[in-house]
Amino acid sequence: MGHTVLLVDDDVSVLSGLRRALHREPYEVLVAESADAALARLAAFPVDVVISDESMPGMLGTELLAQSRIRYPETVRILLTGHSSLDVAIRAINEGEVYRFFTKPCNPVELAVTIRQALQQRELLRGSRRLLHAVRRQSAVIAELERRWEGLTRVERDHSGAIMLSDVPTDTATLLEELRRELDAADQRLHERDTRLQDGCE
Repeated sequence: MGHTVLLVDDDVSVLSGLRRALHREPYEVLVAESADAALARLAAFPVDVVISDESMPGMLGTELLAQSRIRYPETVRILLTGHSSLDVAIRAINEGEVYRFFTKPCNPVELAVTIRQALQQRELLRGSRRLLHAVRRQSAVIAELERRWEGLTRVERDHSGAIMLSDVPTDTATLLEELRRELDAADQRLHERDTRLQDGCE
């Protein structure tokens, strides 16, 4: 699956320069000339990283990133500012939870490296969430199997450390079919829960 980066700046020449600097990078680059246009882009396309200028008419970059954090929390946020100040930094961190911010004009090589690092962080986050989903799924199945066949998941060992098998259902085909159904049911419950959580954030 390819990645997408969104550049936001009301200065068309800055957008053109950044796009040229990033044209060899292994991701698609989208541009927006205002915060409103950026929000429309974010609503229309899945974006992995959004990079916004701070000083824009209508809505500051920190405000845009704060909104994107609420609406699209998995999108990594980077801020560009023409003048570094403590106030801008505090807003960027507290409101937008930015990954990093640069003072303009920024070094395009440094920006490209930061974007790659941000994409790696996002992939790690996705992997962690997939792993968490799998663990919860397995836990739900194990709990249900233990409820139906008490002692099935307990492991007992003899004095030599060898595993001792307790009385368990002998019909392996039936047990495997039950396990498949429980896995499907656990997936469905997790999907419904995630859907409710997403609906609550919108």
